[in-house]
Amino acid sequence: MRWLAVLLWFAPPVGAVTCTDVDYRGKSFTTCTVDTTTEDLQLFHADDDGQVLGSFSAIEEVLAGRKLAFAMNAGMYHEDRAPVGHYVEDSVEKMRVITNPGPGNFGLLPNGVFCINEGSARVYETLDYVARAPQCRDATQSGPMLVIDGELHPRFLPDSTSRFIRNGVGTTADGGQAIFVISNDPVSFHEFGSFFRVYLGLPDALYFDGKVSRLYAPDLGRSDFGFQLGPIVGVVQ
Repeated sequence: MRWLAVLLWFAPPVGAVTCTDVDYRGKSFTTCTVDTTTEDLQLFHADDDGQVLGSFSAIEEVLAGRKLAFAMNAGMYHEDRAPVGHYVEDSVEKMRVITNPGPGNFGLLPNGVFCINEGSARVYETLDYVARAPQCRDATQSGPMLVIDGELHPRFLPDSTSRFIRNGVGTTADGGQAIFVISNDPVSFHEFGSFFRVYLGLPDALYFDGKVSRLYAPDLGRSDFGFQLGPIVGVVQ
């Protein structure tokens, strides 16, 4: 696997992933900003033997001396921890794109795909992703979209009482930054999407999950544990 490669030419700059705690409208969030033009942002699911990694510590075990600078769960998964939607890792598609509506948050259309390439990362609404057919090195489908072309998902209700710990990702228009967010307080979809749209000012953002949301941010002394995870996104140093 590509994460076993040894980097011989330089060490990554210190502080290239910036994680910070933010208060917004009475709720606490943690943001981790990744410069996708310079950082080694990857998706992780299983090892070379097909065994699901499932945790931040398991990823570091296969990194052969390299370390995670940041990581979080990155998409919904079945009981066997297989991805619910489209999943690509190291240019190998492991699950096709799902375009039809369905049960649960994943099927609350429009949903989307987080696409990673060398030097960029973008969130696409799923039908736009299918139409554009970008060649993603890594990709994970989840849902619902939080922000679509600068607007909140049309089905988010300002007075919703459904609140959970939630996590997701938004990207800048040029794909040069990916900003990952986890709420530290239970929040509604409307509150979570508004954080990306209003506070962060991002044009597109995608929901990863709720209840099972986990973050690894060593600069903050944080390594969440609990449920075994499916897809995970992380920056490798």
